[in-house]
Amino acid sequence: MTIAIFASGTGSNAVKIIEYFQAQPQYKFVVLSNKKDAPVLEKAQHLGVKTWVFGKKDFYESEQVLDLLKSEKVDFIVLAGFLWLVPENIIEAYPERIVNLHPALLPKYGGKGMFGHHVHQAVIHAKEKESGITIHYANGKYDEGNVIFQAKCEVATDETPESLAKKIHILEHQYLPPTLEKIWKELMKRHEKD
Repeated sequence: MTIAIFASGTGSNAVKIIEYFQAQPQYKFVVLSNKKDAPVLEKAQHLGVKTWVFGKKDFYESEQVLDLLKSEKVDFIVLAGFLWLVPENIIEAYPERIVNLHPALLPKYGGKGMFGHHVHQAVIHAKEKESGITIHYANGKYDEGNVIFQAKCEVATDETPESLAKKIHILEHQYLPPTLEKIWKELMKRHEKD
């Protein structure tokens, strides 16, 4: 099974996913980024994973990224800190096979512009008692696909966006790889039956 991880930044979740599955040779990874200087690229290469960089035109105005996914025989896509909306051609090619990780408890604090620091600031500003992560299917709209899994953490009275981000990262690293493993095992089972 080949999994494409799309990431725009440091890639801490991409690295956790790749490391988690390293001992399981049935899983192969490729990493794609929309930023040529994203630290995730170097980290993935260091782990022996192929990487690609693509621009806005390649993604939204051509079949280039989809063709790349097909040529690499990609079965599943994980959006881990990837900030662009996935275009329709890729959504259609991978129905219920694109998973996004969001750093809040959807349906709250989702949508365009709601990522990283902005999410944590909004959660604290609203005086929420808890926040967390949501793993959900991507459906072509920001943060609106079916929820697969959520995990929660407390928001302290003296919480800062930075301290909340640390708590969220712990949840992401703890729960994303095993949740993906569950999904993929189910997919493989279904595939064997077909």
